[in-house]
Amino acid sequence: MAVSAVTDTSLDNAFSNLLNRIRSYNPFVDVDRLSLAYELGKKAHNGQFRASGHAYFTHPIAVGHLLADMHLDTDTIITALLHDTVEDCDITLDDISSRFGDEVASLVNGVTKLSRIENQSPDMRQAENFRKLMVAISQDIRVLLVKLADRLHNMQTIDSIARLEKKERIARETIEIFAPLAERLGITQFQSELEDISFSILYPEMRESIQNRLEFLAAESENVIPRICLELQTLISDNGIECQVTGRRKSAYSIWRKMQHRQMGMDQLADIMAFRLIVPSIPQCYEALGIVHTHFPMVMGRMKDYISTPKRNGYRSIHTGVIGPLNRRIEIQLRTADMHDLAERGVAAHWDYKSGRSVSSEDSFGWVQELVSLIEMNSGDDEFLEYTKMDMYSDQVFCFTPRGDLISLPAGATAVDFAFAVHSKVGRHCCGVEINGKNRQLASELKNGDQVLIKTEPEAKPIAEWEEFVATGRARSAIRRFIREEHIIEFSRVGRALLEKEYRFHNVALQESAIKSSLNAFKVSRSEELFAMIAEGKVTVSEVMNRLNPELGNVVKPADVKDTSIQKKKKDSSDTFNISGMNPGMALHIANCCHPVPGDKIIGILTTGKGLTIHARECITLSKFTDVPELWVKVDWKRNDKKWVAGRIQVTLLNETGALAALTTIIAQQAGNISYIQFTKRTADFFTLLLDVDVANLSQLKSIMSVVRTNQYVESVERVLM
Repeated sequence: MAVSAVTDTSLDNAFSNLLNRIRSYNPFVDVDRLSLAYELGKKAHNGQFRASGHAYFTHPIAVGHLLADMHLDTDTIITALLHDTVEDCDITLDDISSRFGDEVASLVNGVTKLSRIENQSPDMRQAENFRKLMVAISQDIRVLLVKLADRLHNMQTIDSIARLEKKERIARETIEIFAPLAERLGITQFQSELEDISFSILYPEMRESIQNRLEFLAAESENVIPRICLELQTLISDNGIECQVTGRRKSAYSIWRKMQHRQMGMDQLADIMAFRLIVPSIPQCYEALGIVHTHFPMVMGRMKDYISTPKRNGYRSIHTGVIGPLNRRIEIQLRTADMHDLAERGVAAHWDYKSGRSVSSEDSFGWVQELVSLIEMNSGDDEFLEYTKMDMYSDQVFCFTPRGDLISLPAGATAVDFAFAVHSKVGRHCCGVEINGKNRQLASELKNGDQVLIKTEPEAKPIAEWEEFVATGRARSAIRRFIREEHIIEFSRVGRALLEKEYRFHNVALQESAIKSSLNAFKVSRSEELFAMIAEGKVTVSEVMNRLNPELGNVVKPADVKDTSIQKKKKDSSDTFNISGMNPGMALHIANCCHPVPGDKIIGILTTGKGLTIHARECITLSKFTDVPELWVKVDWKRNDKKWVAGRIQVTLLNETGALAALTTIIAQQAGNISYIQFTKRTADFFTLLLDVDVANLSQLKSIMSVVRTNQYVESVERVLM
């Protein structure tokens, strides 16, 4: 590998080796520009050392070697040599631009990490750095190539880091982000090494166990791979197809991942050993597949055709699992030479080193644009990172629009994911779906080859429940963005009403200009967000007033004091009920004072820090809100047979043996469920108790009360509405 050549020789010799490597594929290389970059980088990093004790500049040269192995252009190699100069040295982007042009400066800027941001967690810094990286990648994919080579060399030399905690953090970031990115570019050699090194750091015992098992199998069956290769070679050649066969054992990490995914042991895996059959043409790939399946039993469910439906990174091949020669379970991959080159080097396999541009279609990097679209949706950095991981870790399904357009989605994707993949407006207004001509639910999981027709209505809106079944970051981000905006709209109305009420109390006018001037202080960009924070209990009315009108003095009311523990308790007790008239995603609570059930006439009251509380219209508590009509929300029940709501009743029973048992039996026979019971009064003849009975609607509650009244032990039963 390039690492040993670089670290064990002088810088000058290492650079000379780099030039020779570049000349091997580009005899017209601009040596002068490369030499200028080398001298600038060496001077900038003079006196700096890596944790291993080697001169720091050995690292940029090693990164250059890795990229030269991929036959990349001169600007990319120069970027490798200078990629740390802006962050770690007294070199500016203007300096680089003046010497090497704007293109190199842009590439270096894209690779450069964000400066450490104070008062942010490591996860937040990671998320923000990754967001910046993805924006840079969308402008030039070479940024990612340099970043991957940079990360690979850092992983190759990670043993020089003494702190295990730091090594594990770097390894986790590598295996969660950079290895999947390498996979997306199809750079198998980078992906495999990044995964294996990370695996050895994060799960050393597991890796050692798998490695020992592989060594045992190798010792037990010496020369098995060469013998299988020979038999496959003979089989295909005897049928008139020119064929090159190679075999290998899978890496420990890939075996472990398959064991986790399929919930099986190593002995059950069909692809511990993998064999590649390289044939001259695509038709011969399918012909060779027929020969293999004719001679060896196929392992059901293990054939995948990535020629007809390539992966998003452009990978093409046919995979099949068989009980092959020597009665071994093996995986066989059939591909052409061009496919094999692309599988090994990914995007670099069709790179034009002279122009510095990929000769492949821009569609090869469509997934980058998908990630960038999440940024445009203004999702938070942590959400963006979450959604990116979600999309990168998933296998694919291929579905079609009615016009025949192919839509690629991660495995487990639903009709809602499909809708947002077609267009964000389609997703926001989808109301139903036809899959293969049949009406299905929006939560229906899609399968390969499904034809999907999304139905839309202008009035339709996303609902919070969609988040529970979507599988793509694009859909989840769009849903959360919509819910968040609806939430702000609704709560801003409440917050404004509360603030205006307080201003009226002090006989002071609320000035819009004062609100706008204070937005930065509360870290929001518009007044609606500030009002929403008031309604949510994130900031008190008094805090806002003290900021807007300090001349009033400190305005503090007992009600303003925030009790986060109480607020958290309230939030945690929030339930989801089928209520019409409220915005999606709003926290909803059934009032404990009146316990309304479906069938009761109801009203919603917006409550600071809590959300919407549903009261029966007869509830006495509503009198407290007569002076703030802004908090009243017109709502009604939706039909939902599956959701049970607690109705409260008061029952007086004879104080006799078996009375309580008879009561509970009656309620159970009427399909009611007692969720709460409290004895309130007891005498020698009677006792009274409060019961919360879970019912589907008012009709069921009335039916239970009617049957209870007929029982011999029951003196009275009535509904509690206060």
